[in-house]
Amino acid sequence: MKTATGIVLGVIAVIAVAIGIYMVDVDQTEEASLPDVDVSVEGGNLPKFDAEVGSVSITEETATVKVPDVDVTMEEAEISVPGLKVTPPEDAADEVAAESN
Repeated sequence: MKTATGIVLGVIAVIAVAIGIYMVDVDQTEEASLPDVDVSVEGGNLPKFDAEVGSVSITEETATVKVPDVDVTMEEAEISVPGLKVTPPEDAADEVAAESN
């Protein structure tokens, strides 16, 4: 069930990013230029942009849907689970030396 929730959230995130990219229109209205450098330096010119963005509204409504009724029987079992050991760089050399002895 957690995997399905993760997949659904991932799909929603991808859709949100796609909508965000689609809803923003950025047009460069002025060219950029580098500063002129001689003995003295004059300031450069940053480009100007006009951005038109859309809007996103989140609504909520009530709907009746069919939901399965599932009964789950829980049993205990002993399994092997993965672990993670993190060694900071300053301690890694000490640990390698200790393991080789």
